[in-house]
Amino acid sequence: MTVAVRSIKILLLSLITLAALLWLADRLSPLPLREAAPARVVVAEDGTPLWRFADKNGIWRYPVTLEEVSPWYLEALLSYEDRWFWHHPGINPLAILRAAWQNLRGGEIISGGSTLTMQVARLIDPQPRTFTGKLHQGWRALQLEWHLSKQEILTLYLNRAPFGGTLEGVGAASWSWLGKSPASLTRGEAALLAVLPQAPSRLRPDRWPERARAARDKILRRLAAYGVWPRAVVDEIMQEPVWLAPRQMPQLAPLLARRALSLSNQSKITTTIDASLQRQIEALAQGWKGALPPRTSMAVLVVDHTTMQVRAWMGSVDLNDDGRFGHVDMIGSVRSPGSVLKPFLYGLALDDGLIAAESLLQDVPRRFGDYRPGNFDTGFHGPVSASEALVRSLNLPAVQLLEAYGPKRMAAALRHVGLTLRFPAAAEPNLSLILGGTGASMAEIVAAYSAFARHGQAARLRLLKQDALAERPLLSPGAAWIVRRILAGEAQPQPDSTLPAVAPLAWKTGTSYGYRDAWAIGINARYLIGVWVGRPDGTPVAGQYGIASAVPILNQLHHLLMASPQLRGRALPVDPRPASVSVVTLCWPGGQPLPAGDVNCRQQRQSWVLNGTTPPTLLAVGQEGLFGLQQTIWTNQRGERVAADCSGARAQQVVLWPMPLEPWLVPGERRAQRLPPVSSDCAPALRSGAPPLLITGVRDAQILHRLPGKTQLTLSVTAQGGEGQERWWFLNGEVLNAGQTHLTPRLVFERGGQYQLSVLDEIGQVATVTFRVE
Repeated sequence: MTVAVRSIKILLLSLITLAALLWLADRLSPLPLREAAPARVVVAEDGTPLWRFADKNGIWRYPVTLEEVSPWYLEALLSYEDRWFWHHPGINPLAILRAAWQNLRGGEIISGGSTLTMQVARLIDPQPRTFTGKLHQGWRALQLEWHLSKQEILTLYLNRAPFGGTLEGVGAASWSWLGKSPASLTRGEAALLAVLPQAPSRLRPDRWPERARAARDKILRRLAAYGVWPRAVVDEIMQEPVWLAPRQMPQLAPLLARRALSLSNQSKITTTIDASLQRQIEALAQGWKGALPPRTSMAVLVVDHTTMQVRAWMGSVDLNDDGRFGHVDMIGSVRSPGSVLKPFLYGLALDDGLIAAESLLQDVPRRFGDYRPGNFDTGFHGPVSASEALVRSLNLPAVQLLEAYGPKRMAAALRHVGLTLRFPAAAEPNLSLILGGTGASMAEIVAAYSAFARHGQAARLRLLKQDALAERPLLSPGAAWIVRRILAGEAQPQPDSTLPAVAPLAWKTGTSYGYRDAWAIGINARYLIGVWVGRPDGTPVAGQYGIASAVPILNQLHHLLMASPQLRGRALPVDPRPASVSVVTLCWPGGQPLPAGDVNCRQQRQSWVLNGTTPPTLLAVGQEGLFGLQQTIWTNQRGERVAADCSGARAQQVVLWPMPLEPWLVPGERRAQRLPPVSSDCAPALRSGAPPLLITGVRDAQILHRLPGKTQLTLSVTAQGGEGQERWWFLNGEVLNAGQTHLTPRLVFERGGQYQLSVLDEIGQVATVTFRVE
């Protein structure tokens, strides 16, 4: 074997051994690129930082890519720090020799000779400024070049370069010092930020503007000398002073940022928030805060229902106000929804054929086992249309409707589209859910309300930029359209030529039991708006309810949104009437169309209907049979009621009002006046059923006189017969014993006049007497 061959083998063996040692060293001491608790930032849709979460050392960053940084900044940085970055292998021997010669000749450290790669190595693995530390830094630089591309190394520098205090990276520096994206830097700003990492504390532009300007001008002269930027441009920039406002920390949507942090593991989490709108709403909240009772908070959620992107999320009125539980996010908290679930019930009932928009419902006292609901105003209103009951948020008609539709069925329909109603352990959905006897979050409620703006399709909220649109059917397009128009004040049908194509603001309020939660949910041409006011700890606040506490805020938000620059010059989404919706003239009390002049058409109503069908008037459970609407009677030639087997008897159909409505009807519409008198020759057989309900203590048509010298007349009355234990008393249509159904009225009359006294039992029987006091 010749010497040459042996030398080649030794050389190859040495190279292999060196390569193996380098590989082993790389394996034993890998690049420390991953942090255990990295800094993270939540940003708005346009990149504006909302909130930052520092790493374990208190550092915060705003991650950027090369494409998200101004090219002028990259030119300034590379020209000043490392002109040969794209060509050297991580270490530039010529730069090191030049720096060593300059330092030796000057007798002090003038230049470091570090490449940009070596600076990145120092940033990810800090070492002491010793000869050994420099060797370690060089080794890390070689590792970086081995494992990463030049673009990746430069990106690491952009995100790790120190900018003073707790700031790292050009993104964090640009937003903190300049309040703008690093992609929008001017040449002068780019030059300033390129030089700051050299001595971030000594060159802080807010404290030492002259030092910062001198450093900036130094890099500008170098850019001109190298011909990177034109001399004329550089001279113009050097005339600009350096003055920056104090550092700005991102402090928007803190509770949303906390939620977003749990939804993504990225360093920069991009949400769908509109930073400008979020800032406006948080500023307005400071004004609203002063009008709120002590320890009361507020939540606001704004969603673009055309895309389902969340545009503003304010979970509390003030994060820093511990007295108002500012750290509690009320948008995601489970609260009693009050009456805000009612529109869903009316829409589902429309689709189920239970009602039309103007169907007759009964706002009368009723008891359902141990459950006895009442209205917010503690009174009752007798016969009401479905649209009126929804707009006025009457409770008894809603309970009547839910009894017919089924509480479990409604809860399942809402759960299918993401609105999960919460009940106490082992409890099942019941009739109380429609009045707030359940729990739900604002986020889910507002998302479900999108069905009224999205043709019946309820969509999930899109909080992160990458969230896809997901929706499920809740209502038919026609039912959704009808309910939205009712809530917008357009319950009465109009011709398409006069019906606004752009739907006005539709809204629904809610107040939970004990004034704990005040709600207002709105749907305008483009946005869903959710407002909640209350105490997060659930303490009742007297006088706090939806129409007084939440609706004023809703209206202000609506006007703010409709006047926003984002909508200027843009066509608003239209809401045309679906083909399945038409107009029908229906008749009360039967609820269906009747020919003109029909005696059973006691009141005509123009109504929106689905698919051209008009369901008959919905009766409550127990009101069928003897107390139903449709009665077949037989009359003789004199028009008197007779038995069916009487000579000459003729069958006749009479449509009567539901019996529980008797106290609210004018005398001519009550059953006693609607039914013909009974014939004395061939009387009809008595119907079997409940014992008749009677009033004792006063007779019909009786005239009562006050005693001589007395200004008052006291009258005690009782009820006999009827079904059940409960009785409801009415004087001239006004309830006498709200909440005290076992009460036997003791009436005191201070002035004369005509009076009507009525009593109602549990199955709807009504007894009425009319008397006069003189």
